[in-house]
Amino acid sequence: MNEHRSPAPQDTPQLTGWRRFASPALCYRLAGHFIRPCTKLAIVLTLAGLYLGFFVAPTDAVQGEVYRIIFIHVPTAWMSMFIYLIMAFWAVVGLVMKTRVSFMLMRALAPTGAIFCFLALWTGALWGRPTWGSYWVWDARLTSQLLLMFLYLGFIALTHSIEDLRRADFAGAILALVGALNVPVIYFSVKWWSTLHQGASVSLSKAPSMATTMLVAMLLVALAAWAYTIAVSMVRLRHIILMRERRSTWVRALLDAQEQKETA
Repeated sequence: MNEHRSPAPQDTPQLTGWRRFASPALCYRLAGHFIRPCTKLAIVLTLAGLYLGFFVAPTDAVQGEVYRIIFIHVPTAWMSMFIYLIMAFWAVVGLVMKTRVSFMLMRALAPTGAIFCFLALWTGALWGRPTWGSYWVWDARLTSQLLLMFLYLGFIALTHSIEDLRRADFAGAILALVGALNVPVIYFSVKWWSTLHQGASVSLSKAPSMATTMLVAMLLVALAAWAYTIAVSMVRLRHIILMRERRSTWVRALLDAQEQKETA
């Protein structure tokens, strides 16, 4: 939707201070401002990162050309974990502050997190075949990452299977909080258990163990994944808001304005 402005929520209580951001009408309007710039940023960063990674970065002395899969695998794995933690954060906000938009944000983020999780597993399998001789091994990190995929799919299925929105939001929030315990297991699995999966190449506590070009390419793709996540989540959030608030005065006024614009 190109319409970023919406009428004031005439049938919604006026909120003051930071709580005004819990207004679906305001969130709908703000979300619209992020879509276009984040989409452009995601495209530019993706092209730049993949160009550096696939055409400029040197060939790895040990793994050869197959290592270039990491420029997709690592950023998607990062995002699959980050998004679930963000979902858990909004679950806490929604349960404590009783803000409907928080639960809407959880739903908006879940499909994107599931996609990134699938890509991380798929690219990991492509990397594992020439490196380990198998597409899949029951490695601790791979198994916990697979569990994360099931948690995403379970969240989506659970929230869509319950007709009562409040009950669905509550159940989804509980699953998001419980499932968040799996994220540190994924991250620390290579330290806690003896696994085939290599340790982190990028760490805040030590210098990166890769060439600068490789690091820049990976970070660019990671930033592109963030921009993409924001863009598509905001599109999905606006759709969810319209569906849930369709009986509100401001939504009816917005839809009427769009119909008049289309027929003009």
